Amino acid sequence: MSRHGLAKEATQVQRRLEALNEARELAEGVLPAAALDEVFQVLERASTRRSLSADHTVVGFFGATGSGKSTLFNAVGGAEIATAAARRPTTTEPLASVWGADGSEPLLDWLEVRQRHHAEPVAGLADESTGLILLDLPDFDSTRAANRETVQRLVGMVDVLVWVLDPQKYADAAIHNDFLAPLASHGAVTLVVLNQIDRLPATDVQPVLESLKGILARDGLGHVQVLAASALTGAGVDKVRAAIRQVAERRAALSLRLSADVSKASAQLLDVSGVGEAAGVKTGTKARLAEELAVAANVPVVVDAVARSYRQESMRRTGWPVTRWLVRFRPDPLRRLNLRRGTNPEVTRTSLPPPGAPERARTDGAVREFADAASEGAPGPWRASIRSAARQGRDRLPDALDQAIAGTDVKAGRKSWWWGVFNVVQWLALLTAVGGLGWLGVLAVLGYLQLPVPDVPRVEGWPLPTLMIAGGAALGVLLALTAKFITAGAARARAGAARKRLKAAVTQVAGEHVVEPVETEIGRLKAFNAALKSAGR
Repeated sequence: MSRHGLAKEATQVQRRLEALNEARELAEGVLPAAALDEVFQVLERASTRRSLSADHTVVGFFGATGSGKSTLFNAVGGAEIATAAARRPTTTEPLASVWGADGSEPLLDWLEVRQRHHAEPVAGLADESTGLILLDLPDFDSTRAANRETVQRLVGMVDVLVWVLDPQKYADAAIHNDFLAPLASHGAVTLVVLNQIDRLPATDVQPVLESLKGILARDGLGHVQVLAASALTGAGVDKVRAAIRQVAERRAALSLRLSADVSKASAQLLDVSGVGEAAGVKTGTKARLAEELAVAANVPVVVDAVARSYRQESMRRTGWPVTRWLVRFRPDPLRRLNLRRGTNPEVTRTSLPPPGAPERARTDGAVREFADAASEGAPGPWRASIRSAARQGRDRLPDALDQAIAGTDVKAGRKSWWWGVFNVVQWLALLTAVGGLGWLGVLAVLGYLQLPVPDVPRVEGWPLPTLMIAGGAALGVLLALTAKFITAGAARARAGAARKRLKAAVTQVAGEHVVEPVETEIGRLKAFNAALKSAGR
């Protein structure tokens, strides 16, 4: 691969790694910590491997006991590097054969490979300019726990995996279930070698290879390269060398390996998370939440108090002057709730009754209904996270709603322009009636004292004092009835305006304590899905 192609591939891998890390960070607190730790380990390995020699391709030879792995390792490397057969039946420690020593030491230190052999050039495989490291690894089915742990560790660290199988155990479930199937996404950096074909009749080699390919296909490795070889006779060894050399010369194994790691980690994260997007917050569900919270917070009680307070104040200002003073003895509904502006500006609480069981149940139900609607379609863990975000704000709602209502100016102290007009006319009507009574009283006293009684002016035959009394009383009654109708309509309008302001305050509280946390979680899910899609691409 050209330098430009390698750089482009490395850039793509970097972007996918960044996307995977973003997905991991977004999933903190939502997905199981164990799954996120695995992703973090992948990211850590990738970061470390990318900081080490990119000029070396690390090829690991993996196999079961008796598969001839070390013998094939020697045959491919062109030297008796690994001790095999009767002298040491199994490999107990990783052994490296290195071509191109410059820069290999830190890489081998990271791989924790202490036994290192600087190999001579091998025709068809590598020379000092190639940059190749072959690793002979312990048997994956070793009875020693340390050996199995070494294999498990290096399976996740080498650039290329060469699985050495033999005709007797090529279908062994252990290697397929524990190693090959879980690495199905790593087909681009996997090579399978059926070793010891010299033990098979020539006519059986191809059928066994076809059987092996079928098993690999079921493992998800249907496109992996499968070669037949015999380390003892040398048959097929050249093809194994050629396959490894091709990988080393392309210098793409590292990027392919990391890309495969990211794909696998993304798939595992997707399995844990689940697929789906949340329905999100809709205008209707938000309005329903505010409506239910308003009822639970006694907004209707406050609205009714606003209307009654207005009617009471209107009666005190426009009622019959002789009896209107009696209204002062009635307690102001808003002042009783500690909601009349100007009484005590420092008070931030109302005197509304604390929420009882019905109100709490209504609040809980409204929050739950809202969260359920908003989280619909989201995967299980994320739906639980969205609901949890809604519940966390629910506990603070009663106090926050009370403060919001206390801080809302319901305009209860605002005067109506018509009050002054009606008040003046009422007093004029009363003074007219009193004037008429006074006039008649004077006439009555004069008559009683047998003094001359002057004639009174008449209108259409009616004495003017009598007309003054009747007119003043009639005007007072008419004004009272008219004020009652005007007051009723104005009280409804004043209550409606107060309801809007209170609902706006409740909506703001609901937004701060319920809607915004839910929207944050929904946004986190959306960003997580986008990051995971970019990582798994």
